[in-house]
Amino acid sequence: MMMSRRGVSGIATLMATLVATRARAAETGVKTHRVAMQVSTNDAGVFDLALNNAVNLAREYGEAAEEVEIEIVAYGPGLHMVRADTSPAKARIHSVTDSVPGIVLSACGNTITAMEGAEGHRLELLPNVGVVRAGAVRLVTLQEAGWSYLRV
Repeated sequence: MMMSRRGVSGIATLMATLVATRARAAETGVKTHRVAMQVSTNDAGVFDLALNNAVNLAREYGEAAEEVEIEIVAYGPGLHMVRADTSPAKARIHSVTDSVPGIVLSACGNTITAMEGAEGHRLELLPNVGVVRAGAVRLVTLQEAGWSYLRV
């Protein structure tokens, strides 16, 4: 699987955001909450719940003057939620990612490769969606780094 410029840009943006947030928290002593969510079903209601949780977390911690980083990882059938051609949540994703800082959307590279092979064409993801090599591995890595896991 070749990573698109958007995928590379999304990862670069994610890394820059994480570095800046950690530096700011270290300088100010503000607590930073990190939450990972898994979306592995092709269910708009589940994805909407994940977005609602992300917005609520950002609002609550923002009101408490605390930092929050949230990553929603889509893989397996859940990848449809972040595909440009199949997502039923395009407008909501655009609204949330444009208005709520600290929310990152990641797509599983393994699932992209499998879907591209099965469908016979390259997939296009929604804007602001980064690509990770393996969604399940990304979730484990985040948890091992101290991120909280929120089941949706």
